[in-house]
Amino acid sequence: MDVLKNLPRIALFTIVAGIVLLILKQWVLFSPSYDQKIVDRQQAFNESRAEISEVVYDNNDINEVVSEEAYETTFNQPITNVATETTSIIEAVTNPRSARKIVVTTDTIRVTIDSQGGDIIEVALLKHLESLEENAEPMLLLEKSGARTYTAQSGLTGPSGTDVRSTRARFHSAQSTYEMEGTDDLEVDLVFNDPSGIKLTKRYTFKHGEYLVDVNYIVNNDSGADWKTTFYSQISRDQSADPGADTAGFGMKSYLGAATTTADDPYKKISFKDIGEENFRNQYAGGWVAIIQHYFVSAWIPEPNATYNYYTKASKSGLNIIGFHKPFEVEAGDTASIGSQFYAGPKYQYRLKEIAPHLDLTIDYGWLWWIAQPLYTLLYFFATGEAHMFGEIYDVFPGFGNWGFSIIMLTFVIKAIFFRLSATSYRSMANMRRVQPKLLAVRERHANDKQAQSKAMMELYQKEKINPLGGCLPILVQMPVFIALYWALMESVELRHAPFIGWITDLSVMDPYFVLPLIMGITMFLQQKMNPPPADPMQAKIMQWMPVVFTLFFVFFPAGLVVYWVSNNILSISQQWYITRQIEKAHS
Repeated sequence: MDVLKNLPRIALFTIVAGIVLLILKQWVLFSPSYDQKIVDRQQAFNESRAEISEVVYDNNDINEVVSEEAYETTFNQPITNVATETTSIIEAVTNPRSARKIVVTTDTIRVTIDSQGGDIIEVALLKHLESLEENAEPMLLLEKSGARTYTAQSGLTGPSGTDVRSTRARFHSAQSTYEMEGTDDLEVDLVFNDPSGIKLTKRYTFKHGEYLVDVNYIVNNDSGADWKTTFYSQISRDQSADPGADTAGFGMKSYLGAATTTADDPYKKISFKDIGEENFRNQYAGGWVAIIQHYFVSAWIPEPNATYNYYTKASKSGLNIIGFHKPFEVEAGDTASIGSQFYAGPKYQYRLKEIAPHLDLTIDYGWLWWIAQPLYTLLYFFATGEAHMFGEIYDVFPGFGNWGFSIIMLTFVIKAIFFRLSATSYRSMANMRRVQPKLLAVRERHANDKQAQSKAMMELYQKEKINPLGGCLPILVQMPVFIALYWALMESVELRHAPFIGWITDLSVMDPYFVLPLIMGITMFLQQKMNPPPADPMQAKIMQWMPVVFTLFFVFFPAGLVVYWVSNNILSISQQWYITRQIEKAHS
């Protein structure tokens, strides 16, 4: 019985202790030793980038492709042995003196292609910088360096393929650098010729303003025999940390791992741990495979109407691989093509939805997605003026063009939706505050008889028509909305490096001068003063420190989330003050 009676106090102590522990844990990130680790890691990263041109590529270690053994275990579909060195199409290497690396620059991305296999070994996002510092470098989403291995491969393997265990085809390109200037698209052809009569062209097609690249194999078969192979596309990534994790905000850990879509699960996450423990196999028409990190995603998207075999694999060199493959045959004297699309860029929800079904689900809102999705839709509407509804786009107004003001407008909408529910809570609090002297008198009168005290308090609540839980329940109902909004803001790449006002130059990171958290603490203190104090003196003392604890707590939150909380507190204070004043006037 005593335990039940003290349950609120125990729960309050537990919550406060948990918050303090989280704050202490986060504060460690600001210790000198941690700062030195960051400096050392950045220095190593810069050195590896400076030396990338000198990296010696080991085909067996870096260019991990799906071996013939992997296909034999996939759906019990054996293939013949990979061609031997005397019969392999890649016996003749065309123009070995051509540039090893081919760099393609558009208005949105800078892509580095390795002519050995024609893989994408680096993608720099020109419109998304590593930081807001002057002369900051474009963010590297994909890279092959001493710091990280994250690449995208595609090729032809099997009986006559260009990718075998010992080596891969060395393609020739007319230029080592390409730049999109004054055109809407740019084609980059990588060519491989075999004396047997096979001409293979790996064509990359880049488009203006796009992060999506078309990758197609065009095979001209003049060999006099049918040419059989297997086409594959895959993404390889090591176990290195998410580059965006350092600025993700307090308590934020966005998903880092692989994902795909299946008939049973439109968004199936496959963690790197899962890849290491068990190989994934699936057949699906269309679909996609992706590697996901905070704010950004890379994905291969095959032809939508063909059936592909999907797989994952953990390589011996420590790479996590996810991809798909399908048989490909070119009859003698014929020309045929096969390919897929590769996306490497920010998680723009509506663009991803256009590219492939369910690819927009890589923006992971968690189990409250059904609340977070409409919240993001409203936020995007206020920022851009575009309303995405029922599969259509409506240009309603020019938009505010400022994501901070859009968050404030979203706060107004949420507050309006919960206006009546909040009013019920504030009325209950105001009535509790009004009868507080009577409650204190009851406690003093029955100080030595807890049972009589509880009975007298319940009679007082009935007489005054007060529900003691009326102030708590409406708040609990609103908590899922706050959690969903948290994830909606955290997963919105649009907030990354987005300015608000004055000193707030990036809504995705914490306030550099802690102004917003201080304002939040002040508003929370004012709210507390408007509510009746707890009857328990110990609980009352703890509650007095809650604004201070939460201020420290919110120091580590991204500025965008604190903007919402401050706006919500100000609106709540206004509503509560108005309701309290009405009730006091009615009973004066």
